[in-house]
Amino acid sequence: MKNLTLFIELTRLKKPIGFMLLFWPCIWGLSLSYDFQIGIDKFVFYAILFLLGSILMRSAGCIINDIADRNFDKKVKRTKNRPIASGKVSIKLALLYSAILCILALLVLINFNLLTIVLAILSMPLAFAYPYIKRFTYWPQLFLGVTFNYGLLLGWTSINEQLNFAPIVFYFGAIFWTLGYDTIYGYQDIEDDEIIGVKSTSIKFKGNPKKFLITCYLLFFISLLITGITMNFSIFFYLILIFVFYHLFFFQIKKLQIKKPESCNKIFKSNNFFGLILFFAILTEKLI
Repeated sequence: MKNLTLFIELTRLKKPIGFMLLFWPCIWGLSLSYDFQIGIDKFVFYAILFLLGSILMRSAGCIINDIADRNFDKKVKRTKNRPIASGKVSIKLALLYSAILCILALLVLINFNLLTIVLAILSMPLAFAYPYIKRFTYWPQLFLGVTFNYGLLLGWTSINEQLNFAPIVFYFGAIFWTLGYDTIYGYQDIEDDEIIGVKSTSIKFKGNPKKFLITCYLLFFISLLITGITMNFSIFFYLILIFVFYHLFFFQIKKLQIKKPESCNKIFKSNNFFGLILFFAILTEKLI
């Protein structure tokens, strides 16, 4: 029981926001490309696979992140009690867990077509390189955006075995969505990060964070408009985008208080609900 509790803590399974933020781009891409006139069985099956894949890869990513950051985590109040940083789980055991999770993710992946499998495997180095990026640049959140939204392309290619303009522009915009919300997340640890020397966009733009966030979310919102136009979506899609716009600019940015960790955490977690709103917008358009 103790080992199970440590495994759950190590993989953050009690904090679903992480794997949901990985899952939403997958389901966006899948919904965007799927033809619902042929029925929903395949859609539901693929959605379940993407959810399982998101949980497995996020869990493996958390382990690699904690191994890489173990010396940093010991110096940060919020992370000093993590299993690896506190010595409760050895690095050898953690690597074994990560390998098993990756093997299970591979078993999920082989249910898709060849292009999706190849693209997913090519993304693996990106997924495990993230913990080291913040040692060299103030833009680790940008790298995280490239990685976390890769599922949008996989969702698309799982149905259409080629990429075109719509998923690419959507993917490009979603990178800035992640850049925004992870910058907000970073303000929880900004004081500790500055002391230990970890870099982030939270630190780089601490003087005027809202201007930076407006830029990120505006680029994302423009990509949604271009995607809708490219896909010949109806007025219903754009009406729902009003709620998307409100959530990004009038809830997240306007209400953000970067010096209050609870405010940053609440707004960061609200992106799970945001992912649902955007999924509803795409799904409604494809079903009408």
